[in-house]
Amino acid sequence: MVPDVLRIPHMKRALWTVAALAASALAAEVFSLSTRIERQSTIDEAQPADVILVMGAAEYRGRPSPVLRARLDHALELYRRNLAPHILTTGGAGGDAMFTEGGVGRSYLIGKGVPADAIIVETKGESTVYSTALAGEIMRRMGLHSAIVVSDGYHIFRVKRMLKSDGLIAYGSPRKDSSPDPAHERWNCVKQAIGYLLWKAGVKV
Repeated sequence: MVPDVLRIPHMKRALWTVAALAASALAAEVFSLSTRIERQSTIDEAQPADVILVMGAAEYRGRPSPVLRARLDHALELYRRNLAPHILTTGGAGGDAMFTEGGVGRSYLIGKGVPADAIIVETKGESTVYSTALAGEIMRRMGLHSAIVVSDGYHIFRVKRMLKSDGLIAYGSPRKDSSPDPAHERWNCVKQAIGYLLWKAGVKV
């Protein structure tokens, strides 16, 4: 019989081995997934759909941030190409309780000549998961089945997968970025990969 005092080091080594293998497998999965996300980020799949879904971004006292404005301008371009009859803006209140990202997006598009009745607004989402879930709920309630997802490229893979999990059809169309930073974009893809895996595990981030 092996004394307990000798068993403990063996158990510790076994646990460390299992932990190391699990960490290696997770790192490999994140790397593989981030590569797929990066590949998706460069593809424009814009085609006729029921709605153009604009993912929210920061707003400053009722005015869209440069990132949000770029997303809205891209959605406006798709709308003017008659690819969808509706634009759905998303995003709740950030640091300013008087405004929401979705509401600011609506006001901006109206100012650009989009009819108010062509714009649908989601104003409660506090994260990608919640905004996407609420947008999907709105689409189903209105009988809309397909969406062109407009966001930063690294964001699109995860949003598409979430919409598809709700039985909706999703196409990606990344907003234009005049001066992308490759290292920063790669890191964003890694973060999105982690966020996607957490969502798959039931963690809403």
